[in-house]
Amino acid sequence: MLMRCPSGSGPQAQPQPQPQARARAEGEPPSDPLALGNPRIGRARVVESAWGNQRLAQIPFRVITAHTNQVSCCKFCFSDSRFLTCSFDGRVILWDLLSGTTISEFRLQSTPLTECCISYDNQRIFTTSWDKSLKAWDVETGKVLWSVIHTRPLTCCDVSLDGKYIVTGSDIDNAVYVRATETGESIANLQEQHRSTVTSCCFHPDGQRLASTSCDGTARIWDMSVKRTTMTLRKHRNVVSDCCFSQTGNVLCTASWDRSLLVWDITVGDFRSRGPQSLSDGHQGCISSCVISNDATLIVAGSYDQTISIWDTAGLYRKLVLKDHQDWVLDVAISSNNKWILSACKDSTVRLWDIEKIEQIPVVKAAWKEHGERVVKCTHCEKPFSRCHDDSSENLTICVFCRLSASPRSSLRTAPSMPSIPTVPSMPSIRTAPSVPSIPSVSTLPSVPSIPSVSTLPSIPSVSTLPSVSSLPSISESTPKQ
Repeated sequence: MLMRCPSGSGPQAQPQPQPQARARAEGEPPSDPLALGNPRIGRARVVESAWGNQRLAQIPFRVITAHTNQVSCCKFCFSDSRFLTCSFDGRVILWDLLSGTTISEFRLQSTPLTECCISYDNQRIFTTSWDKSLKAWDVETGKVLWSVIHTRPLTCCDVSLDGKYIVTGSDIDNAVYVRATETGESIANLQEQHRSTVTSCCFHPDGQRLASTSCDGTARIWDMSVKRTTMTLRKHRNVVSDCCFSQTGNVLCTASWDRSLLVWDITVGDFRSRGPQSLSDGHQGCISSCVISNDATLIVAGSYDQTISIWDTAGLYRKLVLKDHQDWVLDVAISSNNKWILSACKDSTVRLWDIEKIEQIPVVKAAWKEHGERVVKCTHCEKPFSRCHDDSSENLTICVFCRLSASPRSSLRTAPSMPSIPTVPSMPSIRTAPSVPSIPSVSTLPSVPSIPSVSTLPSIPSVSTLPSVSSLPSISESTPKQ
């Protein structure tokens, strides 16, 4: 969360010039290439990061300096060919990714900007500020299309995937506001839910739900149709600083000052009985921001410990830590192709990290080897996937996506290397088996001599032809007289 700096009316001590500033005044080159002062717009350098005292990994990155105050937000745009930053110096800058130079600049005098976002058609930029304003800018002309003044300072913003709505969060009144992107017209005012400052907000990919986080330690999911909370997530033990949905909308990730990331399965709702999946022990300081990659294989988090962590979602372990910032990391972003990571820092700089060859780094290989018992390679698509902890089948080698795409009639447990019956040379096929001539068909069999019918059999004398009972001698007649 970005806090306002208190302004005092009494006399203040004059700041002492930094050593780098004195070196510049004396005409000497600065000893620190990250020195603040007045950096030139678009200047960048490419260096390699060091991991403590051991250079276990070589991650190329670029340091981009143009802002004169802390950079509060960074976003990729224009199909990852450009990126956007905003700062407490009151400026929004659109950058070219490859050259690191500025394309255009949007200035709001000296008003601190808390966040910026760009519509998915790259036509409009939206900014929120401590001056309580929400502004919509035209990317091509750089002009303000409309501006809305709220009653309280705004802390965050996000635009829906379809470009119809813009959501903002506020301080003091702890509210979430939804407006139309075309006109700024109010759509919904979601209040009396959070008990403290709203720190972040984001739209679900379907555009009908949104999530918000707060200093009250909760994250909430709102339903736009009924304009109320449908889920309240309470597992964090401190301020919840940021949240983001996966591209499919099945998963919500939340970051907190309790130094943990929580991954919530909001579609199935397993968190109600089992709780969310926790990614902890990755930072020594409060986590300020988080983002999920488009393919949901990585989670990137920035922290006040001046580092960026990269997490593997399949094995639920930390793959890599990026270290070079000299102050708090306030925001992070990842490109859609998982090649670039952006990080915005309190020291007024932005870093662009090239992680295209991350799998070849020794640290990443060592982490994969340590957690490899839970990650296996699919025999169909040859991609790594996570084996469930409670899976009793140790021979499971097919990922869930290949299992779901397979035909329902096919058996996935059959080993692909087993030969089928028709290919066995020693067993003739049924089609090639010679016909058996010795067994005549039913039509050619000799007729069975007919069995005489009941009518031709000799007749059995009927009961009437038998001697009657009366003709037999009676018992009395056969008994002699006494």
